[in-house]
Amino acid sequence: MSDTNPEPDAAEYGRGLRGLGFNLLVTDVPRSVTFAREVLGATSFYDNEDFAALRWQGQDFMFHADRSYRGHPLSGIVAGLEARGAGVELRIYGCDPDRAEAKARELGFTVLAGSLDKAHGLRECVILDDDGYAWVPTAPTPR
Repeated sequence: MSDTNPEPDAAEYGRGLRGLGFNLLVTDVPRSVTFAREVLGATSFYDNEDFAALRWQGQDFMFHADRSYRGHPLSGIVAGLEARGAGVELRIYGCDPDRAEAKARELGFTVLAGSLDKAHGLRECVILDDDGYAWVPTAPTPR
């Protein structure tokens, strides 16, 4: 967890977001931050028990604890693990799949598909986090 980074001003942070981002509802924010940091190489610039703001190669994404979404339209939909991440791949381009796979195995995350070179010019693997989200670290294969 982030001990040294002060909580960002929510309105200022929100107004500064650009491009495509995502927010994942998770059962355990600290565990999700560990996954993002250790397996994917993301940086957490603020996190607590209910929220994390992270960055990977200049792009921001967030985790919110389920309990922080009380009253939100998604709260009933994601009540069970089976609803999380179904049919969605979170592709992390430029993230070494071999390193991510090794770290995921070391930390006890589920490697759904080990690192392989694919016909579409990418080496990739598929790793499930504790909430069932499918993360796909990818790197270009040599020409």
